[in-house]
Amino acid sequence: MSNDLPARLALSAPRRKLPLLNPLWRRRFKGLALPLLIVVALEFIVRIGWLPSYQMPAPSEIALTLTDLAEGALWKHIGASLIRVLLGFAIGASLALVFAAWVGLSREAEAYLEPTFAALRSIPSLAWVPLLLLWLGIDETSKIVLIAIGAFFPVYVNVVAAIRNIDRKLVEVGHIYGFSPLQLVRRILLPAALPGLFTGLRSGMSLAWMFLVAAELIAATKGLGYLLSDGRETSRPDIVLAAIIVLAQLGKLSDGLLAVLERRWLVWRDAFNGQGGKE
Repeated sequence: MSNDLPARLALSAPRRKLPLLNPLWRRRFKGLALPLLIVVALEFIVRIGWLPSYQMPAPSEIALTLTDLAEGALWKHIGASLIRVLLGFAIGASLALVFAAWVGLSREAEAYLEPTFAALRSIPSLAWVPLLLLWLGIDETSKIVLIAIGAFFPVYVNVVAAIRNIDRKLVEVGHIYGFSPLQLVRRILLPAALPGLFTGLRSGMSLAWMFLVAAELIAATKGLGYLLSDGRETSRPDIVLAAIIVLAQLGKLSDGLLAVLERRWLVWRDAFNGQGGKE
Protein backbone atom coordinates (compact mmCIF):
# COMPACT_ATOMS: atom_id res chain seq x y z
CA MET A 1 0.00 0.00 0.00
CA SER A 2 2.76 2.42 0.96
CA ASN A 3 4.67 1.53 -2.21
CA ASP A 4 1.72 2.63 -4.36
CA LEU A 5 1.45 6.05 -2.65
CA PRO A 6 4.21 7.87 -4.67
CA ALA A 7 2.75 6.53 -7.91
CA ARG A 8 -0.75 7.71 -6.97
CA LEU A 9 0.59 11.14 -5.97
CA ALA A 10 2.42 11.41 -9.28
CA LEU A 11 -0.76 10.57 -11.19
CA SER A 12 -2.89 12.98 -9.18
CA ALA A 13 -0.37 15.85 -9.35
CA PRO A 14 -1.37 18.58 -11.83
CA ARG A 15 0.57 18.36 -15.04
CA ARG A 16 2.43 21.44 -16.11
CA LYS A 17 1.62 22.72 -19.55
CA LEU A 18 4.46 22.72 -21.99
CA PRO A 19 5.63 26.23 -22.97
CA LEU A 20 4.72 25.51 -26.60
CA LEU A 21 1.11 24.82 -25.56
CA ASN A 22 0.82 28.21 -23.87
CA PRO A 23 -1.86 30.41 -25.56
CA LEU A 24 0.72 33.14 -26.20
CA TRP A 25 3.05 30.71 -27.96
CA ARG A 26 0.15 29.23 -29.95
CA ARG A 27 -0.82 32.71 -31.13
CA ARG A 28 2.75 33.44 -32.17
CA PHE A 29 3.02 30.21 -34.12
CA LYS A 30 -0.27 30.98 -35.85
CA GLY A 31 1.16 34.35 -36.88
CA LEU A 32 4.23 32.63 -38.34
CA ALA A 33 2.24 29.98 -40.21
CA LEU A 34 1.35 32.10 -43.25
CA PRO A 35 4.86 33.59 -43.79
CA LEU A 36 6.44 30.13 -43.49
CA LEU A 37 3.92 28.71 -45.94
CA ILE A 38 4.69 31.49 -48.43
CA VAL A 39 8.46 30.94 -48.07
CA VAL A 40 8.17 27.19 -48.62
CA ALA A 41 5.82 27.63 -51.59
CA LEU A 42 8.07 30.23 -53.24
CA GLU A 43 11.15 28.08 -52.74
CA PHE A 44 9.40 25.15 -54.40
CA ILE A 45 7.93 27.19 -57.28
CA VAL A 46 11.26 28.87 -58.13
CA ARG A 47 13.29 25.67 -57.83
CA ILE A 48 11.07 23.74 -60.26
CA GLY A 49 11.17 26.63 -62.75
CA TRP A 50 7.56 27.80 -62.64
CA LEU A 51 8.79 31.30 -61.74
CA PRO A 52 12.02 32.68 -63.27
CA SER A 53 14.68 33.42 -60.68
CA TYR A 54 15.64 36.70 -62.36
CA GLN A 55 12.17 38.00 -61.47
CA MET A 56 11.61 36.30 -58.13
CA PRO A 57 14.68 34.80 -56.42
CA ALA A 58 14.23 31.81 -54.15
CA PRO A 59 13.93 32.68 -50.43
CA SER A 60 17.20 30.79 -49.79
CA GLU A 61 18.97 33.09 -52.27
CA ILE A 62 17.48 36.15 -50.57
CA ALA A 63 18.73 34.82 -47.23
CA LEU A 64 22.24 34.50 -48.68
CA THR A 65 22.03 38.06 -50.01
CA LEU A 66 20.97 39.31 -46.58
CA THR A 67 23.93 37.50 -45.03
CA ASP A 68 26.32 39.07 -47.52
CA LEU A 69 24.83 42.53 -46.96
CA ALA A 70 25.02 42.09 -43.18
CA GLU A 71 28.75 41.47 -43.53
CA GLY A 72 29.10 44.64 -45.59
CA ALA A 73 27.19 47.92 -45.80
CA LEU A 74 23.75 46.83 -44.55
CA TRP A 75 24.23 48.24 -41.05
CA LYS A 76 25.32 51.58 -42.48
CA HIS A 77 22.10 51.76 -44.50
CA ILE A 78 19.98 50.70 -41.50
CA GLY A 79 21.65 53.28 -39.26
CA ALA A 80 21.12 56.11 -41.75
CA SER A 81 17.44 55.23 -42.22
CA LEU A 82 16.81 54.83 -38.48
CA ILE A 83 18.27 58.24 -37.67
CA ARG A 84 16.16 59.89 -40.37
CA VAL A 85 12.96 58.16 -39.25
CA LEU A 86 13.48 58.87 -35.56
CA LEU A 87 14.31 62.55 -36.10
CA GLY A 88 11.49 63.11 -38.58
CA PHE A 89 8.99 61.22 -36.45
CA ALA A 90 9.98 63.09 -33.28
CA ILE A 91 9.61 66.48 -34.99
CA GLY A 92 6.36 65.65 -36.77
CA ALA A 93 4.71 63.96 -33.79
CA SER A 94 5.72 66.76 -31.38
CA LEU A 95 4.30 69.48 -33.64
CA ALA A 96 1.17 67.38 -34.19
CA LEU A 97 0.59 67.08 -30.44
CA VAL A 98 0.88 70.85 -29.98
CA PHE A 99 -1.50 71.71 -32.82
CA ALA A 100 -3.90 68.90 -31.91
CA ALA A 101 -4.18 70.13 -28.32
CA TRP A 102 -4.75 73.66 -29.59
CA VAL A 103 -7.39 72.70 -32.16
CA GLY A 104 -9.02 70.19 -29.81
CA LEU A 105 -9.51 72.81 -27.09
CA SER A 106 -10.32 75.84 -29.23
CA ARG A 107 -13.08 76.13 -31.82
CA GLU A 108 -11.43 79.32 -33.05
CA ALA A 109 -8.19 77.48 -33.75
CA GLU A 110 -10.15 74.78 -35.56
CA ALA A 111 -11.85 77.37 -37.76
CA TYR A 112 -8.50 78.85 -38.80
CA LEU A 113 -6.33 75.73 -39.08
CA GLU A 114 -8.52 72.74 -39.98
CA PRO A 115 -9.29 73.69 -43.64
CA THR A 116 -5.58 74.20 -44.37
CA PHE A 117 -4.54 70.98 -42.64
CA ALA A 118 -7.26 69.04 -44.47
CA ALA A 119 -5.92 70.29 -47.82
CA LEU A 120 -2.28 69.55 -46.94
CA ARG A 121 -3.22 66.09 -45.68
CA SER A 122 -4.48 65.08 -49.12
CA ILE A 123 -1.19 65.83 -50.90
CA PRO A 124 0.62 62.58 -51.90
CA SER A 125 4.05 61.98 -50.40
CA LEU A 126 5.88 62.03 -53.74
CA ALA A 127 4.42 65.47 -54.54
CA TRP A 128 6.41 66.97 -51.66
CA VAL A 129 9.74 65.58 -52.84
CA PRO A 130 10.55 67.94 -55.75
CA LEU A 131 9.43 70.98 -53.77
CA LEU A 132 11.55 70.08 -50.74
CA LEU A 133 14.53 69.37 -52.98
CA LEU A 134 14.17 72.83 -54.54
CA TRP A 135 13.82 74.51 -51.18
CA LEU A 136 16.19 72.50 -48.99
CA GLY A 137 18.53 70.70 -51.40
CA ILE A 138 19.49 67.05 -51.32
CA ASP A 139 20.98 67.08 -47.82
CA GLU A 140 19.47 65.46 -44.74
CA THR A 141 17.14 68.37 -44.00
CA SER A 142 14.81 67.68 -46.92
CA LYS A 143 14.51 64.00 -45.99
CA ILE A 144 13.80 64.70 -42.33
CA VAL A 145 11.22 67.36 -43.18
CA LEU A 146 9.46 64.96 -45.56
CA ILE A 147 9.31 62.26 -42.86
CA ALA A 148 8.04 64.83 -40.34
CA ILE A 149 5.23 65.76 -42.75
CA GLY A 150 4.30 62.09 -43.06
CA ALA A 151 4.22 61.59 -39.28
CA PHE A 152 2.39 64.84 -38.53
CA PHE A 153 -1.07 64.22 -39.96
CA PRO A 154 -1.95 60.78 -38.51
CA VAL A 155 -0.94 61.94 -35.03
CA TYR A 156 -2.79 65.23 -35.43
CA VAL A 157 -6.04 63.67 -36.69
CA ASN A 158 -6.18 60.93 -34.05
CA VAL A 159 -5.30 63.20 -31.12
CA VAL A 160 -7.87 65.84 -32.16
CA ALA A 161 -10.52 63.10 -32.35
CA ALA A 162 -9.44 61.72 -28.96
CA ILE A 163 -9.63 65.17 -27.32
CA ARG A 164 -13.03 65.83 -28.85
CA ASN A 165 -14.33 62.56 -27.39
CA ILE A 166 -13.27 63.50 -23.85
CA ASP A 167 -16.15 64.22 -21.50
CA ARG A 168 -16.49 68.01 -21.31
CA LYS A 169 -17.28 67.73 -17.60
CA LEU A 170 -13.67 66.68 -16.94
CA VAL A 171 -12.43 69.87 -18.59
CA GLU A 172 -14.90 71.93 -16.59
CA VAL A 173 -13.65 70.33 -13.38
CA GLY A 174 -10.12 71.34 -14.35
CA HIS A 175 -11.25 74.92 -14.89
CA ILE A 176 -13.02 74.90 -11.52
CA TYR A 177 -9.80 73.83 -9.81
CA GLY A 178 -7.92 76.59 -11.60
CA PHE A 179 -5.67 74.37 -13.72
CA SER A 180 -3.36 76.17 -16.09
CA PRO A 181 -3.45 75.02 -19.76
CA LEU A 182 -0.34 72.91 -19.14
CA GLN A 183 -1.85 71.30 -16.03
CA LEU A 184 -5.09 70.70 -17.92
CA VAL A 185 -3.22 68.84 -20.65
CA ARG A 186 -1.01 66.87 -18.26
CA ARG A 187 -3.59 65.87 -15.65
CA ILE A 188 -6.83 65.55 -17.64
CA LEU A 189 -6.46 65.61 -21.42
CA LEU A 190 -3.37 63.40 -21.76
CA PRO A 191 -4.59 60.52 -19.56
CA ALA A 192 -8.05 60.56 -21.16
CA ALA A 193 -6.72 60.74 -24.72
CA LEU A 194 -4.02 58.07 -24.36
CA PRO A 195 -5.64 55.38 -26.57
CA GLY A 196 -6.21 57.84 -29.42
CA LEU A 197 -2.74 59.29 -28.92
CA PHE A 198 -1.02 55.95 -29.33
CA THR A 199 -3.20 55.04 -32.29
CA GLY A 200 -1.96 58.22 -33.93
CA LEU A 201 1.65 57.57 -32.96
CA ARG A 202 1.59 54.07 -34.43
CA SER A 203 -0.04 55.30 -37.64
CA GLY A 204 2.46 58.16 -37.79
CA MET A 205 5.39 55.79 -37.37
CA SER A 206 4.07 53.63 -40.20
CA LEU A 207 3.78 56.63 -42.52
CA ALA A 208 7.22 57.85 -41.43
CA TRP A 209 8.74 54.64 -42.86
CA MET A 210 6.75 55.09 -46.07
CA PHE A 211 7.87 58.70 -46.50
CA LEU A 212 11.45 57.64 -45.72
CA VAL A 213 11.47 55.34 -48.75
CA ALA A 214 10.01 58.13 -50.92
CA ALA A 215 12.84 60.44 -49.83
CA GLU A 216 15.67 57.92 -50.15
CA LEU A 217 14.57 56.58 -53.52
CA ILE A 218 15.13 59.98 -55.11
CA ALA A 219 18.00 61.69 -53.34
CA ALA A 220 20.23 59.58 -51.10
CA THR A 221 23.62 57.89 -51.13
CA LYS A 222 22.84 55.60 -48.20
CA GLY A 223 19.80 54.15 -46.52
CA LEU A 224 17.36 51.34 -47.20
CA GLY A 225 15.56 53.36 -49.87
CA TYR A 226 18.88 53.85 -51.63
CA LEU A 227 19.45 50.09 -51.37
CA LEU A 228 16.10 49.52 -53.09
CA SER A 229 17.06 51.92 -55.87
CA ASP A 230 20.50 50.34 -56.23
CA GLY A 231 18.98 46.86 -56.57
CA ARG A 232 16.61 48.10 -59.27
CA GLU A 233 19.37 49.83 -61.26
CA THR A 234 21.65 46.78 -61.12
CA SER A 235 18.79 44.34 -61.91
CA ARG A 236 19.21 42.57 -58.56
CA PRO A 237 15.74 41.59 -57.31
CA ASP A 238 17.35 39.74 -54.41
CA ILE A 239 18.74 43.06 -53.09
CA VAL A 240 15.37 44.76 -53.59
CA LEU A 241 13.55 42.02 -51.68
CA ALA A 242 16.21 41.95 -48.98
CA ALA A 243 15.75 45.70 -48.43
CA ILE A 244 11.95 45.26 -48.33
CA ILE A 245 12.29 42.51 -45.72
CA VAL A 246 14.54 44.69 -43.54
CA LEU A 247 12.10 47.61 -43.85
CA ALA A 248 9.21 45.34 -42.85
CA GLN A 249 11.10 44.07 -39.81
CA LEU A 250 12.10 47.56 -38.69
CA GLY A 251 8.54 48.80 -39.12
CA LYS A 252 7.18 45.85 -37.14
CA LEU A 253 9.78 46.38 -34.41
CA SER A 254 9.02 50.09 -34.05
CA ASP A 255 5.28 49.40 -33.96
CA GLY A 256 5.84 46.70 -31.32
CA LEU A 257 7.84 49.09 -29.15
CA LEU A 258 5.04 51.67 -29.34
CA ALA A 259 2.51 48.96 -28.45
CA VAL A 260 4.54 48.01 -25.36
CA LEU A 261 4.83 51.67 -24.39
CA GLU A 262 1.08 52.08 -24.85
CA ARG A 263 0.32 49.19 -22.48
CA ARG A 264 2.64 50.61 -19.82
CA TRP A 265 1.15 54.09 -20.11
CA LEU A 266 -2.36 52.70 -19.81
CA VAL A 267 -1.33 50.86 -16.65
CA TRP A 268 0.12 54.12 -15.33
CA ARG A 269 -3.12 55.94 -16.19
CA ASP A 270 -5.25 53.37 -14.39
CA ALA A 271 -2.96 53.52 -11.33
CA PHE A 272 -3.07 57.32 -11.43
CA ASN A 273 -6.87 57.32 -11.63
CA GLY A 274 -7.03 54.79 -8.80
CA GLN A 275 -4.92 57.01 -6.58
CA GLY A 276 -7.08 59.98 -7.50
CA GLY A 277 -10.22 58.05 -6.60
CA LYS A 278 -8.80 57.13 -3.19
CA GLU A 279 -7.91 60.72 -2.47
